Amino acid sequence: MKGDKSKDIFNMFDQESPIATEMRRLYSNIRNKLQKKSMRSFLITSANRGEGKSTVASHLALTVARFKEKKSLIVDSDLRRPKIDKIFNVPKEPGLFECLEGKADPLDVVKDTRIENLKVITSGRTERSPAHLFERDVMTQIFDKIKFYYDIVIVDSAPVIPVSDPMLVSGAVDGVILVTLAGKTPRNVAIRAKKILQDADANIIGVVINNLSEVLPYYYDYNYYGYSSKFKK
Repeated sequence: MKGDKSKDIFNMFDQESPIATEMRRLYSNIRNKLQKKSMRSFLITSANRGEGKSTVASHLALTVARFKEKKSLIVDSDLRRPKIDKIFNVPKEPGLFECLEGKADPLDVVKDTRIENLKVITSGRTERSPAHLFERDVMTQIFDKIKFYYDIVIVDSAPVIPVSDPMLVSGAVDGVILVTLAGKTPRNVAIRAKKILQDADANIIGVVINNLSEVLPYYYDYNYYGYSSKFKK
């Protein structure tokens, strides 16, 4: 393991904290809505950088592993600015990059964490322009293999508006959750991000409104809370 363990997510995570409570609610809402659809892999993205997508993805994966005792895996598909290796204090290489290149099997790059039923696939080598690697057939093969061994797969991705990577990855997962930052993400930017994902035929299942100043994310389902009407244009 690398880095300062006192700063990793396991030492900072409190199961009774507001963020843990909200993550349990988020997962419960996902399960209640999708229990009949056999959906097990979820892409977490945002419109732009700095909206808390990696925080939401990592805490959701940790919460599912601890609270539901599911075999859980978090995958870092942000090959430009990866964070999951630092959050979970594991080596960055090898990882998804090497799998996409065909140089590694996805099961061979899985890394252990301090929780037995939570594993990590890091980004692997950082790439400035990785879009050419996200070939749909290759991504589908990777995630089909992963889903055979894990109950829940959470994928942290690059933001939607700056790069095309999330649209390319979204076709290989069952659903997409969009993270926005309360009071910071402009409405028109959120609408544009949603439209980009829809144009890529991504299955958007909901939005997390993240309040980083309070470290408290709130989950909103499009239909139940009328969010789709706000997003329509």
